Amino acid sequence: MNSEAGELRRALSRATGSACSVNVDPVLVLHGGAGALRAALERGLEEEPFHQALRNAAAAGWAILTAGGAALDAVEAAVVSLEDDPCLNAGRGSVLNQDGVCEMDAALVCGRTGRAGAVAAVTGIRNPIRLARAVYEANGPVLLAGAGACAFARAHGTVTAPPEYFHVDRRLRQWREARARNHVMLDHGETGTVGAVALDRAGRLAAATSTGGLTNKLPGRVGDTPLIGAGTFADHRCAVSCTGTGEAFIRTVAAHNLAARLRWSGTDLERAARAAIHEDLAAAGGSGGLIAVGADGAVALPYNSEGMIRAVARAGQTETALF
Repeated sequence: MNSEAGELRRALSRATGSACSVNVDPVLVLHGGAGALRAALERGLEEEPFHQALRNAAAAGWAILTAGGAALDAVEAAVVSLEDDPCLNAGRGSVLNQDGVCEMDAALVCGRTGRAGAVAAVTGIRNPIRLARAVYEANGPVLLAGAGACAFARAHGTVTAPPEYFHVDRRLRQWREARARNHVMLDHGETGTVGAVALDRAGRLAAATSTGGLTNKLPGRVGDTPLIGAGTFADHRCAVSCTGTGEAFIRTVAAHNLAARLRWSGTDLERAARAAIHEDLAAAGGSGGLIAVGADGAVALPYNSEGMIRAVARAGQTETALF
């Protein structure tokens, strides 16, 4: 197929709101946060639970992709799995704010339609990414926050959980330490936000991200995760999920910046992703990384922190890494 025909097919796909049946090889990429992982391991944190959390999430998302399912469903399923794992800073394992409460953010974006759903500063929601999906399906507001988001959750039957479900012993210890030092901490340098990006058999792209934010953060503080274009973004060129210093990702509009580089500069995914992290984010004083997948199946996983918990699943193989 020549370039003009390929562009025509993509234009028709976007205009009709449906993807052409292209039968591409699916790809699923995950992250479980970026930070000072070596220091955390030296303090006794074990590495294997993170690898297992990634494998479990990859299995959940990959089962959907190999059955011909949509990228949006795959990233949601993968992030649900990551939220359910108490070793990660999302859902059940979320860190605590200054009041000792888990306030969580989440978002997902469909690259094919451009639609998105996001929630911020929600409490008592077992899987914030499922609530973000409910916002997406309602096709009204893109972002709901705080009490209004929780009321929306009740109205739409989103599963909730009591406070003790979220109070993981390690998080309680970290919160007490942060309070004693009067510090707001990026999860003690261990792990942060979780996310997934995917390319499905029909060539559709999607991204999903979820986080508990910062230990001992101000109540109501919202990071980059639920802000479309900052921490989460997808279009017909790429899907991106970010993790790290949220304020810096917001100021650099990191996820959309990557996509804009692809659109306007003609660069490839790897170069665009590296520029977003090693140039823009670093210049803003930020630390962290991102995962991205392109429409051609290319993958990028740059980070400027000590490590980033990540996985790539394709062709029936899942590879996980921390460093």
